[in-house]
Amino acid sequence: MQNTVIVTGASSGLGKAIATLLHQNGHHVLGTSRSPHKYPNLPFPLLALDMNDAGSIDLFCAELQRHTSTVAALVNNAGQGITGAVEEVDLQALRQHFDTNFFGPLALTQQLLPLLRQHGAAKIINITSIGASMGLPFRGGYSASKAALQIISEALRMEVAQFGIQVATIAPGDYATDIAARRYYEPHTDDSPYAQLYRESLDTMDAHVDQGNDPIEIARAVAQLLRQKSLKPHYAVGPFMQKLSLTLKKILPQRWFERLLKNHYNL
Repeated sequence: MQNTVIVTGASSGLGKAIATLLHQNGHHVLGTSRSPHKYPNLPFPLLALDMNDAGSIDLFCAELQRHTSTVAALVNNAGQGITGAVEEVDLQALRQHFDTNFFGPLALTQQLLPLLRQHGAAKIINITSIGASMGLPFRGGYSASKAALQIISEALRMEVAQFGIQVATIAPGDYATDIAARRYYEPHTDDSPYAQLYRESLDTMDAHVDQGNDPIEIARAVAQLLRQKSLKPHYAVGPFMQKLSLTLKKILPQRWFERLLKNHYNL
């Protein structure tokens, strides 16, 4: 049986690292990108897919069936960041952000489930974020979109277990990728009541990405899950302090945890 793995957003960042390692491990990897022609030298094929475009998802799924009759795994990695104060963030930009991070992966999963069922022991790995478990200041939209993907994964996991399909999420911390260059940044003006704090928070966010871990850690985590017989619902991968924040969120009073976050972001 052909061991086909779909990795979305595979032209750069975490997706490229994941797809490259899985290819090296012997998987038949099909990556996706909005502009495959811009990346001719990757060791695995890229198919065109725009997560914001329902027609593009339809075309991708039709093209995919010319490559394989079953899918062993779907890694929903494609995503983007968005920043801005909740009061000021453009709602149309936020809707588009949810299309990329939530509705797009959900639509793709719906269309690919028949091929995943054909495999008989397939896996769906949804890449979320450590930020999905907490409302990060000036990244509330991003936290919300990844939280939505994380929660719907729990429901999907129970629904498709009867078909031998397993679902899990991997929540990365900060990794050294080009995500900062691809974020939507809500413009800020000097007369905004959030101007100074927003600028300082952006500097902090970018510094965390620049100092982030190597994306190969996420690639290895995905590869490990594809080898495992049984998957837990959620995994977190990243720097120790960022993973620790998930535990602190569970055990500390909310006010104490908020204070830690505010201190971290100098709020």
